[in-house]
Amino acid sequence: MSIQPPRSSLPAVAEPPAPLSARLDSSASSTTTTTSTMAGDDGQVDPTQRLPDQQHFFNGGAEKPRPPRLSVETLPELDPIPTLMSPRHNTMNPFRRVNNPLEIDDYFTGPRDTQKHSKWPLFMQMHGSILPKMMLPLLGVGAWTTMLTVINFKVTNLGIHNILLTVLGFVVGMGLSFRSSTAYERYSEGRRYWASLLLACQTLGRVYWVHAKERDGELGKKDVLAKLTVLNLLVAFSVALKHRLRFEPYTCYDDISHLVAHLDTFAQRATEEEPDKTLKALQGPGFFKSVGEYIGVSFAASNPRKVIKKASRPLGNLPLEILCYLATYTDELIANGQLPVPMQQTLAYNNMAILNDVLVGTDRVLSTPLPIAYAIAIAQITWVYILLLPFQLLPTLKWITIPATIAAAYIILGLLMIGREIENPFGRDVNDLPLESYCAQIAEDMDIIACRKKTTTTADWIENIDNKPLWPLSNSGWQVWMNRGEDVIREAVHMKLESNFETRKELDKLQSEMSLMDKVRRMSKATGSNV
Repeated sequence: MSIQPPRSSLPAVAEPPAPLSARLDSSASSTTTTTSTMAGDDGQVDPTQRLPDQQHFFNGGAEKPRPPRLSVETLPELDPIPTLMSPRHNTMNPFRRVNNPLEIDDYFTGPRDTQKHSKWPLFMQMHGSILPKMMLPLLGVGAWTTMLTVINFKVTNLGIHNILLTVLGFVVGMGLSFRSSTAYERYSEGRRYWASLLLACQTLGRVYWVHAKERDGELGKKDVLAKLTVLNLLVAFSVALKHRLRFEPYTCYDDISHLVAHLDTFAQRATEEEPDKTLKALQGPGFFKSVGEYIGVSFAASNPRKVIKKASRPLGNLPLEILCYLATYTDELIANGQLPVPMQQTLAYNNMAILNDVLVGTDRVLSTPLPIAYAIAIAQITWVYILLLPFQLLPTLKWITIPATIAAAYIILGLLMIGREIENPFGRDVNDLPLESYCAQIAEDMDIIACRKKTTTTADWIENIDNKPLWPLSNSGWQVWMNRGEDVIREAVHMKLESNFETRKELDKLQSEMSLMDKVRRMSKATGSNV
């Protein structure tokens, strides 16, 4: 995944043009006069004052300069743009995994893009198949079976009675069934948590944007910007949760850097103060290591927690810190009287609790895999069964034992590896949950909510000329029915029910007649007669 780090954290990496915040900082620092800030009324320099480049802050025992803060009066003019809807030519989609037009990387890495559709038959599709991870084990099984077969016919008889097929087959089947069921339970539970996250974000978005009142005058504009910021925080929570579940603790990724740059978090500090480790986290595994992981070489798999272990600064819990900012904003809305209805207040707090439950629940799914004793025992039992299988097939199948054992190993090892593949549903394998798509959906839903007009009455859409309350019984609009009596409206509602019932009966009858005619037509075509 090729992602460029943000400007503030990794200055050594090639970057796009500086963001607006960086341009504001440079403009403000260039217009700041240090002598005016240090000199007193008598023109003498106050020794208690310090130069901006001498300002310090605590940083693990080291002191580094802090850039001066901007005031509203010193803000420069914004760069002119043709329109607010102008395309962002230099901005890639932050929720897309790669930006390769050939999409080759998407084919060999995951998660699978659910928006794409393959016309190949399901049994011929390779994207998402576990066959690449089974190539080396099947080659090993084929070599083992070939060696035993050659020894059996050239040296000595190795065949044994096939009673073990029945005894061991039952045990192996029970073990593989247990492995697959527990793995899919974790997969489905992870999907349920992300569905709960989507529901909570949509509800909180409606509470903040629709139910929260906006004040008059200049404060109203401030409230609108605050609401947009909070909607972005809901998106930031989902993206931060995705990175946490993938053991990516820094904020240097394209889909999160601009959403939390204004927040004071441990992850943001670590990103700014550890650029070398941040760069290593962005680079990812090399080519040969990636190929080894793709074909299932266990020695090529790296520890996903190594980035967290090598950190020399506290990384915090970014989703939890974002949740604290959301709670602070909700408290401020209630204190200002902008969320006066108690039910709306309860709705906001309950859904923030759902966000916290999702954070804890997904962490539980991630950190509670199948006990290692079960995993080792099931793997050992499966391999013992496969290695003993040629001895039992040789007396009956002769040389056919080689392809028969490979086919049986493909079926058995396939079930074993599927359980291992979906055990962690939050990773980057092809069969893992498409977390990027879920985050993009939440971001789109927040934009849809923010696009709704702030109306104080329902007359705009109820008293609309296109509103047809009794459709399909009547095409008359709202204004026409307003000129009729209430009894006439209620009688029309009863007529609508009866009309719909009779219409459905007529449609069912017509559909049965058409089906009968098609059947007669096919029979006549088969017999060659004309109807």
